[in-house]
Amino acid sequence: MKIQLASSYGFCFGVKRAIEIAEEHQGSVTYGPLIHNKDEINRLKVGFNIGLAEKLDDIHTNDAVVIRTHGIPKDELAALNKQENKVIDATCPYVTTPQNIVEKMSEEGYSIVIFGDKDHPEIKGVVSYAVDPDDAFIVLEPEELDALPLKGKVAVVSQTTKKPEDFAKIVNALMSTRKEIRVFNTICNATFENQDAASELAKDADIMVVIGGKHSSNTKQLHSICKRDCDDSYLIENCEELEASWFDAKVLCGISAGASTPDWVVQNVINKIQEMKKVNEII
Repeated sequence: MKIQLASSYGFCFGVKRAIEIAEEHQGSVTYGPLIHNKDEINRLKVGFNIGLAEKLDDIHTNDAVVIRTHGIPKDELAALNKQENKVIDATCPYVTTPQNIVEKMSEEGYSIVIFGDKDHPEIKGVVSYAVDPDDAFIVLEPEELDALPLKGKVAVVSQTTKKPEDFAKIVNALMSTRKEIRVFNTICNATFENQDAASELAKDADIMVVIGGKHSSNTKQLHSICKRDCDDSYLIENCEELEASWFDAKVLCGISAGASTPDWVVQNVINKIQEMKKVNEII
């Protein structure tokens, strides 16, 4: 069996930046998980004494606080600054972009439509920047737009990890009903590259192994994309979840990884597959 890595996979710019920032501030705490990968968070905890605060009450006045890559709601950031914590902002620049857009367009009187998962930390942060919370709406399907009390002019942004074709469905639905639409494509380039690379590899592979956090939106998207062209596609967080039977009679094993998956986790998966199955070549 051969193993082939997708031409683009793993850590994106924003995650690399956040990890470097955290490593530079040993003994700090992150507000919310820094990234969606528990193995990497544990590495930071053990190697760099990086703590984790799940809510504001867990943060002490003298704590140095690293803001996670997904960002936090505007009022929570203000609260941290008010209690005079040292705040180190590791929010991905691709996430601060929709935050700024929502704030600006809301100030200019546009209704705000955000394409994304309402429970995702990135979206909770983005929607908080709307001047009028009652005029900002989070949707996943075009059908949800019909019931919204939108103004004549609408600004629309997307969660950074969503599929472009799904975002286009929201935009097209709005175009048929609104006189003025401002569309901001806030999907991250790294998301495009990883998704395209996974899709191409899945067309040739007998089995696809997608590595990343089970709560990571972009990793789940990668798995969904691989499933379209390769039925035997599996989403795992680390090498401990691999099963030898998956690789029976397989010729080409493709590997991709989410934007929060470090290279050392990917390498551990490759090593474990090699223990389970004779691997002739790694491409």
